Amino acid sequence: MNEQNIDLRTATAEQPLKIVAAQSQALQTFTLDRPNALNALDDEMCRTLASILPRVARNPDVYIVALLSNHPRAFCAGGDVRALSAAAKRDIETAKTYLRTEYSLNWLLECFSKPTVSFVNGLCMGSGVGLTAYNTHRIAGEGFKWAMPETKIGLFPDVGVSRVLAKMPWPIGIYLGLTGRTIGSADAQWLGLVTHCISSTHFSGILDKLKDAEPVDPMLDGLHEVQQPGDLQKDKGHIIEHFSEPTLEGILRSLTNAEAKGSEWARKTLADLGKCSPISLEITVRHIQSALSLDIRQTLIEDYRLAVRCLKGHDFHEGVRALLIEKDGDPSWKPKRYDASIASAVDEYFAPLPDGELELPTRSEMQAARV
Repeated sequence: MNEQNIDLRTATAEQPLKIVAAQSQALQTFTLDRPNALNALDDEMCRTLASILPRVARNPDVYIVALLSNHPRAFCAGGDVRALSAAAKRDIETAKTYLRTEYSLNWLLECFSKPTVSFVNGLCMGSGVGLTAYNTHRIAGEGFKWAMPETKIGLFPDVGVSRVLAKMPWPIGIYLGLTGRTIGSADAQWLGLVTHCISSTHFSGILDKLKDAEPVDPMLDGLHEVQQPGDLQKDKGHIIEHFSEPTLEGILRSLTNAEAKGSEWARKTLADLGKCSPISLEITVRHIQSALSLDIRQTLIEDYRLAVRCLKGHDFHEGVRALLIEKDGDPSWKPKRYDASIASAVDEYFAPLPDGELELPTRSEMQAARV
């Protein structure tokens, strides 16, 4: 079969495509192509993927799907939260539609019926994690960097990733969700975030073989590079000691006590947490704990509930202003620091939405729809 592009609209010099979709023989590729924004995922990009993926699932000529980036330093640096914040200020219903579109795409990727491989050799954060977390194969190149830094902008780990964090050796996921710490390929493989560590010099050769429908598992297994323990694994003892506490208050108290005894690790960790929204930290602890008993679909539904509340609150918009718009790096959180009032305030974030929850088909319904 000749290579063919499947695009929702025609690119122009003024309005280029942000995702290029192309089929070459047995391979369907989606290439993120928004370099000026480090491939930040926006509503249009989500809609592009959501529209084409079901057709790909039903195409008997396609064996496998690949997610790629045209940027040498970034797979996807997150969601376009500036656009989300602006939309929420203009019209909250539009912003809620953006959330529904992205979370529905995450669920589609989780239920997608064909092998899907992501080639990540750069930043993979936030919404980018949501694009890759549900792929059957996840390749980390030598420049791989993974993080969920949402607490630094007044949000929480969403796109279903709180379930992924909850499944990690406890309490590593709590630690990563709270601090937003960036990890490399060795730690990502240890935690199951990636399936293979392969030099990016092999990427084009892998794609060529996938076009001929060469079985993906033995090919990737043969190229996988064994990793030495990463920095996160070396910090495991500290993380277990402090982040096993069942509440945010307990975690902060444990770190404070250790800092008073001279722990440099505790001091640095407290400093990092001090830059984050206290409301977001409380939401994150409880959301990851909740996700222990939820599946991905249920986690996404809770994501929507929490995100809508964040869009209506203060800290998200303030975090976007301070870190991404004015870039003064000095967000004015409300409250500024953790106190006893936060726990009761966050209770309201988890309450059912009076104007309707996120509606997602069941997994059996997705299978019946042949996606």
